[in-house]
Amino acid sequence: MATKAGTGLLTVAAILLVFNVVSVRAQGVKNAHLVPVPQGSKQKLQGVISTRENDSFKMRDPSGAETIVLITPSTKVSTHSRIGGGEKYSVTYLMRGLRVQVQGVGDANGNLVADWVKFNEKELRNAQAVEDTNELAEENATRIKEAEEANRKLAAQLEETTAIAQTASAKADAAQATANQAFKDAAMANNRINGLDSYDLIKTVPVLFATGSATLGPKAKADLDDAAAWAKSEKEKGNTNGWLFQVVGFADTTGNTAKNRSLSSRRAKAVIDYLVLKYDLDLRRLVQPYGYGDNKPIASNKTAEGRALNRRVEVRILQNRGIANKVEN
Repeated sequence: MATKAGTGLLTVAAILLVFNVVSVRAQGVKNAHLVPVPQGSKQKLQGVISTRENDSFKMRDPSGAETIVLITPSTKVSTHSRIGGGEKYSVTYLMRGLRVQVQGVGDANGNLVADWVKFNEKELRNAQAVEDTNELAEENATRIKEAEEANRKLAAQLEETTAIAQTASAKADAAQATANQAFKDAAMANNRINGLDSYDLIKTVPVLFATGSATLGPKAKADLDDAAAWAKSEKEKGNTNGWLFQVVGFADTTGNTAKNRSLSSRRAKAVIDYLVLKYDLDLRRLVQPYGYGDNKPIASNKTAEGRALNRRVEVRILQNRGIANKVEN
């Protein structure tokens, strides 16, 4: 316990000594001013070494007056005199913070050329302690500065890496979006190609004929005119993309089957001739006409009313699903 207490007291004492030297070193900093030494004037001065160069040092007294002291090969450095004389030291012991006494002669530049420099050993130990502390602080400051610089470079590299990563991510997203759109377009194109054989029935216009006749009557022409007007209005709306016209003729059971088939074909041709000649219907939009004869009746052939409905031509307006782009994506 006694040993630990003694060590603690020595540590406190050392700290106080360091603070004392630091306070001495700081003394007169604000009002420091250089005082030249007259040439040839022999003077004895004392103060604290504030800066140290190779062959000189600057000494500051409590008032802030500073003197430049030159060290020559003949300058003697030692402790203050005691019994048996002061202990000699190398000029390397003259360090910042050391309180010294100097005697010398002024030169032509106002400097004091030292004959001897003396100091107290206790002051030397204090200055050495402060010097070690300063060196440690400077080393730590250097390390901190280097660490800050490394952190700054690391932060810059991280920022650059992040920017590169974000750019790469954006490009990847854009590439994925392009790929998705290309896949969607390809799927749509494939569906449209597959849809070229698919048709939607848009409208059916029935045109009725008299018994045994393939001539269009007034009512039949009026029905075709209405259909043509409707088709024109749809075209103006842009709704006729991929349209085809399928014209199919039918007959009732009056007469024999062969004549009815021929009659139904003539009826289909009569409707086409009317649409082409009067409304200039594009022949490319026409499916080859066909006559079913008395096949596929839509009403009973046992009644006059039923037979009248079966004597017909159906104008079927079809729309190609692929061309019209109505296929499912």
